[in-house]
Amino acid sequence: MYCCMKKLILLTALICTVLGAEAQEGKMMLSFDDALTRTLTNNPEISALQYEKKAAEQERKAAFGLRLPQIGVTGTYAYLGKDIGVDLNGLKTPVKGIMEGLGGTGILPPEILQQAGALLGQNWGLTIQDRNTAFIGGSVTMPLYTGGKINAANNAAKINERTTQEKGNQSRNALVSQLVEYYYGVALANQVVAVRQQVVDGVRVHLNDAIALEKNGIISQGDRLYAEVKMAEAERELLQSQLQARTITTALSNTLNEEQEYIPVSPMFILKEIEEVSYFKYLAIKNNPLLNQVALKRDLAKENVRLQRSEFLPQVALGGGTFFYNYQFSKYLPTWVVGAGIQIKIFDGLNREYKFSAAKNTVRQVEALQTKAGNDISVLIEKLYNEMRTYHDQMPSIEASLKFAQEYLRIQNAAFKEGMASSADVIDAQLNLAKIKTERIQAAYYYDLMLARLLEAAGVSDQFSNYGKRTSAIQIKFE
Repeated sequence: MYCCMKKLILLTALICTVLGAEAQEGKMMLSFDDALTRTLTNNPEISALQYEKKAAEQERKAAFGLRLPQIGVTGTYAYLGKDIGVDLNGLKTPVKGIMEGLGGTGILPPEILQQAGALLGQNWGLTIQDRNTAFIGGSVTMPLYTGGKINAANNAAKINERTTQEKGNQSRNALVSQLVEYYYGVALANQVVAVRQQVVDGVRVHLNDAIALEKNGIISQGDRLYAEVKMAEAERELLQSQLQARTITTALSNTLNEEQEYIPVSPMFILKEIEEVSYFKYLAIKNNPLLNQVALKRDLAKENVRLQRSEFLPQVALGGGTFFYNYQFSKYLPTWVVGAGIQIKIFDGLNREYKFSAAKNTVRQVEALQTKAGNDISVLIEKLYNEMRTYHDQMPSIEASLKFAQEYLRIQNAAFKEGMASSADVIDAQLNLAKIKTERIQAAYYYDLMLARLLEAAGVSDQFSNYGKRTSAIQIKFE
């Protein structure tokens, strides 16, 4: 049993050593500020937001075009069922009778009658428009008054552009919080690995001492076996922490959108003092992108009310057109035209009334949602602030426990070598020290994570690095 246990310990130690070497190979140091710059430059979400912003800008410019004249060119070819004209041949008979009557009385001289006879022999049909025709022309239309429809469209486009900007701010703030989670998550995972490695090293030293003491008859075989079991457990926990570190490292690389793996060098921190919760609530009212988006949605709903109101008002426009080229187009018809038009809807089945009422109710709905969103953000800020303060308040107790655990382990090691303590006492002291060190690191990690989310809720995530550089910031490093 002793031989098998020893082989298992050696195999586990070898795996941990290989993973540790692979984890460090090819990695580069990276500060938080550099990581933030890379994230806001390389992350695909940022690229998508930039394209969305450009699209909103183009939509705003397109809406402005509604105020300008609409100019078009039209080419037309037409083949009519028949020529368009006037047929006066039916008048020949009455005219001929009148002429003959006047000639019989001698009123008209023979020369006139001869000329009139020649005229009666001709075709009295007049073609105004040939059945086969084509033309190319242009037209201009200029809106004069639309009841506010164009203004509403332009204001809505501007609001949509601002909404896109607020969406971008929201995504950037979320990316900062995500970066804090992964960047310091890697630091936490690496430091947990280091703590676990310390436990493994300490238990290994103790195991070697136990083996020597057993040979000298100072301790029993059971104490030595207990040390071996704890050694195997410590190495399994080390292996698990190394795998977790690799997972969170990959997540950080994905956030940076880089294949390169990095080692965080910026320490975690806890602030001795920070602004009151009311300060962050005040910031959120002005800067929170979600609240700003709801406010913009309310403004957009109001513009829709104006748009629906315009349906009750007249629409007035100027227009004109002319031909640049024509083929067999009638010379009797005009080649250009200008004019003004007005359109007023009298009745459309109450469609306008219902849409106008729906638009006003939408405004009331958004106003209610705006109030709810403000309350939700206020509660969220208070929750995050209290959680952050909780981790801050835990630190003095953790620091005191850390000093005690270090001293207690020293005493237990000395007592074990004198035969005054068992293997279980020493190993339990080592595990307790590792547990407190991990709690210390985790308290700093969750403090920074809550701070990042608090700043995100307040809409000022870009201030996170500045908080870490304050004189009141206590850096939490693994020692």
